[in-house]
Amino acid sequence: HDEAYQQERSPTWHARDVVAERARRAGVPCVVVSPCPSLEALAWGELVEPGRGAERGAWPRVEVVDQRELDPGLGPLFSPRLVDLVRGDGRVLCILNRTGRARLLACATCRTIARCEVCDAAVGIDGVDDGGLGALACGRCGATRPPVCLECGGARFKNLRLGVSRAREELEALAATPVAEVTATTAPEDPAVASARVLVGTEALLHRVPRADAVAFLDMDQELLALRYRTAEQAFALVARAARTVARGAGRDGRVLVQTRTPDHPVLVAARLGDPARLVASDLPLRRALGLPPATAMAVVSGEAAPAYVDALGHPLDVRVQGPLDGAWRLVAPDHRTLCDALAAVERPPGRLRIEVDPLRL
Repeated sequence: HDEAYQQERSPTWHARDVVAERARRAGVPCVVVSPCPSLEALAWGELVEPGRGAERGAWPRVEVVDQRELDPGLGPLFSPRLVDLVRGDGRVLCILNRTGRARLLACATCRTIARCEVCDAAVGIDGVDDGGLGALACGRCGATRPPVCLECGGARFKNLRLGVSRAREELEALAATPVAEVTATTAPEDPAVASARVLVGTEALLHRVPRADAVAFLDMDQELLALRYRTAEQAFALVARAARTVARGAGRDGRVLVQTRTPDHPVLVAARLGDPARLVASDLPLRRALGLPPATAMAVVSGEAAPAYVDALGHPLDVRVQGPLDGAWRLVAPDHRTLCDALAAVERPPGRLRIEVDPLRL
């Protein structure tokens, strides 16, 4: 499931896929190990699971805080449980992603996140309608609807704007303890990082600090409702990474604190139980219904030569061509053989061309 195995530069390739193909050609077994296998990996072959006791044994306690019930005076990020955690004795990592994530809207009356009725992703304001209010539009599937809360019928919404630096300042004041901010430019050997008991930063913090007593996700909805078809899978992988950082055992009682406005989300139910199979059971039918991998094979074509390439491609049998959207075309086929045969049949035009099969982030 780890995105670090994906080559970003063209030609794009995934180390896991290369190893699997080499094993297939050599006629030898290929074993993929992960705490939360991707749906593509699960579709390849037999799933071998440890017993529930072994699987659950090192999984930390996962606490979920409903942000809809927070005291407005504390701000949207700082629950009493979080304040107690950072005022304690253990080392705490506070995660707040702010780059490349969806802007969230919440009902001003009941504080429920505005979501798409079709695919359940977060929605945003799109233009202005006859009544002077912008319609709610989904950036994932394109569906629109009137700006009315599905929970309480309210018609007023507010943006949830978040930032790591401001979070550090407010958390430091509330917790009455120094808080270190870790950014992409912070050196791993920075003395402030090495000595800090409480740190705040993006998910990169989980890769900079190998061990902690607790990890707190200040606003998990940025992950749960992001406009990506792998959102649920990637959000659970993030929780699994945090679980590894605070894993129980050897006298340790690690915990993961998750703050959210969607406490019953399938990702969080699976995280509380330490049971990734529950997430697969809910996510796979949704992927099938929307025609997304692994139910289909997909490629995204972009670059200056993309228009000429797509024109030459035409409309091959069993391949749907969608776009352009933001300068890219999406090709969808029932399987990888059909998709790859169609791609290989087109002569590559001059100019920069990027073809990404089953993109990790879309």
